[in-house]
Amino acid sequence: MIRIVLVDDQELVRTGLRTLAQHDGDIEVVAEAGDGRSGLAAVRQHRPDVVLMDIRMPRLDGIAATRAVAADPSLAAVRVVVLTTFDEDENVLAAIRAGAAGYLLKDVTPAELRSAIRVVAAGEALLSPAVTRRVMAVVADHADSRTRPELLEQLTEREREVLARVGLGESNDEIGASLYISPATARTYVSRLLTKLGARDRSQLVVLAYESGLVRPGGAR
Repeated sequence: MIRIVLVDDQELVRTGLRTLAQHDGDIEVVAEAGDGRSGLAAVRQHRPDVVLMDIRMPRLDGIAATRAVAADPSLAAVRVVVLTTFDEDENVLAAIRAGAAGYLLKDVTPAELRSAIRVVAAGEALLSPAVTRRVMAVVADHADSRTRPELLEQLTEREREVLARVGLGESNDEIGASLYISPATARTYVSRLLTKLGARDRSQLVVLAYESGLVRPGGAR
């Protein structure tokens, strides 16, 4: 059973998400909250597998709440997914930097919602291609002021290749096929990159791939 906490200041949104998420019987909503501070308290109490976190909320916004979850060693296994709309690119990017595992659009379909929860609970990043292109374009627009070449200097050529494929949103299976290695080997490389680059999860690797200039909107360099 996948246990989730819903954090959104609109009760109607929470009701809809709860109904859709629990439809198949393998996902359970263990708590709900209407603001970031109450949501953080619920996460600390229930230690769910996944948190669906709205960005714009009273008392404590979703970015600050996500940062607090990521900074708490006792919540290392909790995965946060931010809920967003197309006009919140900068906020989504800030949330991923704060430690979010990915993001969902609020008009997501029921099947997409349940699939996303399962993907994140399994430890993968949730990177919707439509939103990723927009968000990473924001990174690219400011790349000159944020580029950190030292990140790439510590990587081997193969690690750079894997990071580039992660930046393009490829799964371990897809990385294996692209680089002619096994999915298990791809997974090992990704784990090594997380450690070397101090990234919490795959979503942060995507941001680093763009910030370093290794990947540009439209494809790798």
